[in-house]
Amino acid sequence: MDDLTDPQLVALAVRDDAAFETLARRHLPRVRALAQSMVGVGAADDVVQEVLVSVHRNLRSFRGDAQFSTWLHRIVLNACYRALRARPTVLLGEVPEPVAPQDPALAGETAALRERLARAMSRLPREQREAVALRELSGLEYAEIAELTGVELGTVKSRINRGRAALRALLLEEGVTPSGV
Repeated sequence: MDDLTDPQLVALAVRDDAAFETLARRHLPRVRALAQSMVGVGAADDVVQEVLVSVHRNLRSFRGDAQFSTWLHRIVLNACYRALRARPTVLLGEVPEPVAPQDPALAGETAALRERLARAMSRLPREQREAVALRELSGLEYAEIAELTGVELGTVKSRINRGRAALRALLLEEGVTPSGV
């Protein structure tokens, strides 16, 4: 089933759990990354679980007007906002340790950098954090982000540009020389 497209999997997943599992497995890394960037590592697992249940329950209502990934990301964002409203003191700076580090010193540096980046992301205004996360972590195109968030393309570009600039400044405050941000 891995060679099927999202629309083909969606059509099958309505009645076939194996197709749903393939669809979920395909999108899980981006769903998890987006949830972690919005609510933190600790709360992300609950959000991801809620998203998977919601998608499974509501898959029949997906009309296909937008790409499946766009519909899915909207569900993720809504679940994140619910989690943030329910627990406004969620720590967004939680960062997982790398799995099986080859070099302990490098692993420590990487973990520290990820922690600083998560802390900087948490300090961005919600709209900028959302736009940067959708672009950089979920890999969505600007037009997809505009459709997903319901704002103009220029607004998306502005939010991402301002978010990146703010991240650069915040990381410099932390003593990190950002590259590629």
